[in-house]
Amino acid sequence: MKTGVTPLSASQAASRLGVSVKALRLYEQQGLLAPNRTSAGWRSYGPQEMARAGQIASLRGLGLSLAQVGKVLKGDPSALECALAAHEEHLADQAQQIANTISRVRRLRSGLVQGQAPTAELVVGLDVAPRLAASFDLPWPWNAERFEMRDIPSLNFITGPLGSGKTRFAQRLAESFHDTKFIGLERIADGGAKSQARLDEDPALNLRVEQALAWLIEEGAKNSPALIALLVELEAEGRAILVIDMVEEELEQATQEALVSFVRTCVSKRHTLFLMTRSSSILDLDAMGSGEQVILCPANHSPPTCVLPYPGTPGYEAVATCLATPAVRARTHGVIAWRPPAALRDLA
Repeated sequence: MKTGVTPLSASQAASRLGVSVKALRLYEQQGLLAPNRTSAGWRSYGPQEMARAGQIASLRGLGLSLAQVGKVLKGDPSALECALAAHEEHLADQAQQIANTISRVRRLRSGLVQGQAPTAELVVGLDVAPRLAASFDLPWPWNAERFEMRDIPSLNFITGPLGSGKTRFAQRLAESFHDTKFIGLERIADGGAKSQARLDEDPALNLRVEQALAWLIEEGAKNSPALIALLVELEAEGRAILVIDMVEEELEQATQEALVSFVRTCVSKRHTLFLMTRSSSILDLDAMGSGEQVILCPANHSPPTCVLPYPGTPGYEAVATCLATPAVRARTHGVIAWRPPAALRDLA
């Protein structure tokens, strides 16, 4: 029966919903959405599919995982209650901050109307929290060139081809901040024994890691010593900034995808993160938000540069060529197309 409503293509549906086409595919892969198919095999979204997709997108916007979304759509209210409680707390904090700022603005305006000079205390109170910035001399192979970054967001990705110096850059970056920890690959060198020892010694940390692991497994992650080692670092207290070397190491694709979702949803609200990666499952350029950035270490050893995640912007294609799926990364592990002369390697 004809309804008089023209079905939408995937790109049209994504545009109307304010999500990416990849997000619609993910909803479908998780069994949450079942678009129709045209005679040519193209996905087609009618009113019912659009309503369902709109529900999913709205619930995701409240911070629910895809597994929680599935429970809500099946009529389980407990998943929605948990997410709404967390979202309500976050909104309440924002509302209090806005109310405080409005109060200071009103006091400042009242003083100006009465011809009073604004006090330093009141003016400083109007400022937003200072943005993170970095300024330091680059290590070899950049010959101590000066590197600067301002207005650093909470989530940053560092990438570059093998031999580009990105690990040295990440280490120097970590040294340039206070209250920072560089988390290297030694975290998995002992099969997770040190991480497990930390959990045994700290019941509060152990509980946080268990909760994070449950969230990830619901999203499709696979439990492993490498994942636990990462969670121990992400959930530990005391460090505001974390710089993590090759975050995808020893994690399969579904775990990588769940991990980056967890980082965006939970961890980046508590830490400023620099994640070094060459995996397209970790650094999905189509999924990046406005509060995220990419730092590219070029193959020709030009100074690292910040790249916007939009096709056509300077450096975008270079970033894209550094990334590959976990399957390709596994096949090409350790392969490098260029190596410096022996004399230069001795200086590394």
